[in-house]
Amino acid sequence: MNYKNYIQRTSDILLGKPVIKGTRISVEQILRKLAEGYTIEDLLQSYPHLTKEQIQAVFEYTADIIAHETPMD
Repeated sequence: MNYKNYIQRTSDILLGKPVIKGTRISVEQILRKLAEGYTIEDLLQSYPHLTKEQIQAVFEYTADIIAHETPMD
């Protein structure tokens, strides 16, 4: 999977935060819902226009960001 097919960042949507393409649902929003205890199935029910692939792209995007971050001193 290539998350770039599902995730975008543009300055005119949510001040440039990464979102799922074609929505105003941010990567942050999905991750916070999961941190609160939502399951992928819960998210799909809450946002019926989302797909499992879009949610999986959030994980891939986040992993890529973490993999390329600068280590803290």
